[in-house]
Parts: sequence; structure tokens; C-alpha cells
Amino acid sequence: MIGDSRAASAGVSRRQILSGAVVACSGALVSTVGWGQDNKMAAASTEGNQSRTSLHQEIEYKSAPQRIYEVLLSSKDFSTFSGAAAEIDPKVGGAFSMFGGLVVGRNVELVPNQRIVQAWRLAQEFLDHTGFPEGHYDHLYEGWYSHYWEPLRKFLA
Repeated sequence: MIGDSRAASAGVSRRQILSGAVVACSGALVSTVGWGQDNKMAAASTEGNQSRTSLHQEIEYKSAPQRIYEVLLSSKDFSTFSGAAAEIDPKVGGAFSMFGGLVVGRNVELVPNQRIVQAWRLAQEFLDHTGFPEGHYDHLYEGWYSHYWEPLRKFLA
């Protein structure tokens, strides 16, 4: 269950977790990972993004869906491509801790080799990618690429 006692004791409600940063590996909730061509990172406009509170990214990889699915749910592989410690329970409702404990969450939906939907939050503060604080857009936009998408691309190569 997503809203378990550990989340409650951390001051995070089930509603916050469910409305948190969600990653989808197929189908677009917040981020989509497709398998095909490479996408180039679009330049973010720092001044124009100060009031933005949501983002959407679509990344394509030249790798088998099974391989991407396995990497994103493997503590060892995630740690290797991200360069930071990760603990991932690879089942629906399973908890995870990534980037050395900076990000924690739950697997909300898992469709083998097709889709991974996860609720993410920062360990120190709750992060909602459909309602994050003004002024955070550039940092988050760049961070997804530099700390997640590009390291994953290199790992899968």
C-alpha cells in the first residue's frame, strides 16, 4: 500500500505520495521513456521558467524495453548508472531510496517491459512535479537530464 506507516511517520500523506513526482516508462504522466531515437535536451529559459510549476519530458533510448525496465528496478544497476546508492524493492507498492537517500518513494504501477509508474519525493521535503515551488523549474529540468536520463543512456549503451 502506498500510504503506509513509514510514509505517515515521515509526515507524508497518501495523497501527497499519489500526487508526487511520477515517472512513467511508457505513457506520459510526468516523464516518458520511449525506445527508438535519441532526443537532444532542449535549452531551458531560466528567466521564463521562474514561475513554472510543472514539467514534462520524453526521452527515447536505443535499448530493449526489458533492459530499461530491469535497470530502473535494480538497486545495483540504478546505483551504477546514477553513481549514487539506491535501494529498490521491485514490486508494486515496493519502496525505494535513490541518489544516496535524497529521493524516496514507491512503485505505484509496474507493467513488465512497458511501464513503471513511481511516486517520488525528496527525503528532506516533498516534491510535486505538477506543483513544485516557483523558481525550481530550471534546476529540476536540468537535473532530470544530468542525474537520470543521461547517466541511464550511458549505462544502457
